[in-house]
Amino acid sequence: MAVMEFELIERYFTGAGSERDDVVLGVGDDAAILSLPVGHELVVSTDTLVSGVHFFPEVDPHSLGHKALAVNLSDLAAMGARPAWVTLALTLPQVDEAWLAAFSQGFAVLAHQHGVQLIGGDTTSGPLSITVQAMGFVEQGCAWRRDAAKPGDLIYVSGTLGDAGLALEAIQQQIAFPQDELIGIISRLEKPTPRIVDALALHGLVNAAIDLSDGLLSDLGHILKASGVGAVIELAQLPLSPAFRACQQNKMASQLSDECWQMLPLSAGDDYELCFTVKRQAQGDVELLLLAQGIEACCIGVIDADTEAGLRCMQKNGEQYQTEQSGYEHFKGSA
Repeated sequence: MAVMEFELIERYFTGAGSERDDVVLGVGDDAAILSLPVGHELVVSTDTLVSGVHFFPEVDPHSLGHKALAVNLSDLAAMGARPAWVTLALTLPQVDEAWLAAFSQGFAVLAHQHGVQLIGGDTTSGPLSITVQAMGFVEQGCAWRRDAAKPGDLIYVSGTLGDAGLALEAIQQQIAFPQDELIGIISRLEKPTPRIVDALALHGLVNAAIDLSDGLLSDLGHILKASGVGAVIELAQLPLSPAFRACQQNKMASQLSDECWQMLPLSAGDDYELCFTVKRQAQGDVELLLLAQGIEACCIGVIDADTEAGLRCMQKNGEQYQTEQSGYEHFKGSA
């Protein structure tokens, strides 16, 4: 017996996520009604994931439900916002109830973790794609913006870089890295961690920020362009995970060129870490907070006023690393 649209919503998505007091009216009507806290501004982000473009068609649906929400929460983290509400538009080639059960569970677990309520959306028939709109709030005038970096600011990144890109290389090129390491890096690709907790802890200390979805070179470049500044980063300071280093040292690593290993942390994308700048005078406070909160983040460079030189990547020997690559672009090569 075919499952109708409203039955599908009721069965798999009503109640997905936390129940919030600021939701006046949620799922089930033509639109939701929300109550925004006094003295705060609304922060809204939307991302679409398309099968075959953003994820492999055979990916685990539980992981896909997690990632569909995570990439949007990552955008809110990059604005310094507290997540609150989310909508979901799901286009399905057919109704697969086992797939839907796993997808909705992966989505709901992460929503509960961050106190987010699903307040509406849409379901329709067609090629598999997922569109999520995440909403949150921040104190008036306190949102982090890309145009707020200043010369002298220190550049930080959270977590580690390159794991998701390495996972993609391993899957596409069928590289047999050690299983323990491979599981870890594939998890970074399929189930990224939105740095909401880190962002909220850093409130009041950050000037500019962005999440690393398209690669460090590309995304940090957005900050530089918006702020009208340049920057220098030290390649030796880029944080790499133990799994990444273990794969790099494995004999199978020879299947990837030295250039590829160098570029993975710089341009691969899908890391969903935070890249943020702080005043040099605030470095002591930032480092103490990172230590106290157990937040993994490290300084990789500095903002300067050299807009003509743009972003420079310096090697251990003091020479500049030259590359033509930047990051992922959806319409690269299109007419």
